[in-house]
Amino acid sequence: MLNNKLQNHNLILASGSPRRQQFFKDLGLDFEIRLKNTKEEYPDRLHHFEISDYLAQLKALPFKEELTDSDILITSDTIVWHDNKALGKPKDQTDAFEMIKSMSNKTHEVITSVCFTTKTLQKTVNAITKVTFKTLTDSEINYYINTCKPFDKAGAYGIQEWIGQIGITKIEGSYFNVVGLPTHLVYETLNSFVE
Repeated sequence: MLNNKLQNHNLILASGSPRRQQFFKDLGLDFEIRLKNTKEEYPDRLHHFEISDYLAQLKALPFKEELTDSDILITSDTIVWHDNKALGKPKDQTDAFEMIKSMSNKTHEVITSVCFTTKTLQKTVNAITKVTFKTLTDSEINYYINTCKPFDKAGAYGIQEWIGQIGITKIEGSYFNVVGLPTHLVYETLNSFVE
C-alpha cells in the first residue's frame, strides 16, 4: 500500500540491525541497506529523547553529500532511560548484568528516534515505551546473558527474547518500539513525505 506511493522514491535504511531490516520487510517496503560507521557519542548536556534524536541525526551525516533527489534515508537509535541516565549497549558481561539488575522490579523507558533525511529536508520522530520488569534473580539474569548474548542491544536485553517472555510484567506504549523501531511512526512519517 505505502510501497505504491513510494514508487518514485528510493528508501535507504542505514542500519545493520536484522530486527529493523525485518520490520521494513514486514511493512512491505522496498528498500536498500547502506552502512557507514558513526562514532555514537553525544554531548553530556543531552537528556532523554534528546540523546536518541541526536544520535539518529548524527548517523545521517555521512550520507548527506551522496543523496539524490529521490532518496529518503532512514537512520535510527534506541536508548534505555533508567534512573535518570541513558543505558546504551553493554561493554561486557559484567556491564550487561549490572544494567539488567538495575532494572529488576522497576519501570524504565525505551526511546527510539527515527530520522528521515532527503536532499532538502530532515525530520526526526521518536517513541517512548514504558517497560516494567518483575524481580529478576541473579541466576535468571546470568542465564539470559549467557544464552542470548545481548551485547548489541540498548539496556542489555531484547524484549522478544527469553528475558522478555519471563520477566516483563507490563508495557505501556509500542511493543515494536522496544524491539527497535516504532513501526507506526515510520509508516505515518513516510506517508506524510509522499502526500
